[in-house]
Amino acid sequence: MKIDIWSDIACPFCYAGTTQLHQALAGFQHKDQVELVYHSFQLDPAAPFEPSQSINAMLAAKRGISEEQADQMNQQVGQMFAGLGLSMNHHDAKLVNTLHAHRLAHFAAAHGQQEAMLARLFKAYFTDGLNTADTDTLVQLAAEAGLDPAAARAALESDAYTAEVQADVDQAAQYGIHGVPFFIFDNKYAVSGAQGTENFRQALDQIWQELHATAA
Repeated sequence: MKIDIWSDIACPFCYAGTTQLHQALAGFQHKDQVELVYHSFQLDPAAPFEPSQSINAMLAAKRGISEEQADQMNQQVGQMFAGLGLSMNHHDAKLVNTLHAHRLAHFAAAHGQQEAMLARLFKAYFTDGLNTADTDTLVQLAAEAGLDPAAARAALESDAYTAEVQADVDQAAQYGIHGVPFFIFDNKYAVSGAQGTENFRQALDQIWQELHATAA
């Protein structure tokens, strides 16, 4: 069973949702027969490459609420993170364009390390307060994920994998995907959002049974 996942590393629900899926898979008896394929999505492709606005300020402007209200909303997301064993440090998070981070994720995929790279990018963004649009920072994160830093730098300093990112974005548009995380199971069943670990467990069981009932 293949699961295609569209996500953006600047999306807290993507971090939560992919974590929930992994937790569900950990107890899934057919997990060795599940292939995860990650795709890029940009919530804000016009975001600057240098941090200029806090996450609270961005959310307040987007929702038409006060920064205090935005902070409360982010605190609630932080509580959800804590329940998943994650940590959200939204006051230090650097709101930047995620194009280069997505390019790095595709570079990592070409070297068999995409899952580890994405996990490190999510943590860098939401927990460590790092600038995930900065080349030096991304090279260091690539090294931490087990990739060759020199090769990662060469890719980032060129336009490598930009086309792959755009292809993912275009495919999402063709599928009518407007929000992430978005999960497609075996090109047939769609699940949107951070649904909770137990709901993902149920979805895995149900979809597996339906696929194999059809196959039979």
